[in-house]
Amino acid sequence: MVQYFTTNEGAQRNRELIEDVLRELAARDPGGVEYQVLMFDDGVGFMHVVAFDATTDPFADCVAYREFHRALAERLATPPVVMYAALIGSYHGGQPTRWGTDLT
Repeated sequence: MVQYFTTNEGAQRNRELIEDVLRELAARDPGGVEYQVLMFDDGVGFMHVVAFDATTDPFADCVAYREFHRALAERLATPPVVMYAALIGSYHGGQPTRWGTDLT
């Protein structure tokens, strides 16, 4: 997970670049990755949540991802905070799961 805050001036451009990354990933479908980006209600705070199978870097060939990072420092109001976490489980509208195993 990565959390950061942009400047007021950089927030809209940041969102546009994130949307470009999401569109490119959807078009390429690299597989083995779940990527979600949340924008906080203040409009300048963002959190990227990435889970991938670690066999390949899903962003390695993503042109939009490189473009997102190209001028990121200019859009930031605070340094990004990177956190690593282990998945305990998730719920996606069906049965809850843990590490691909049904919890029921």
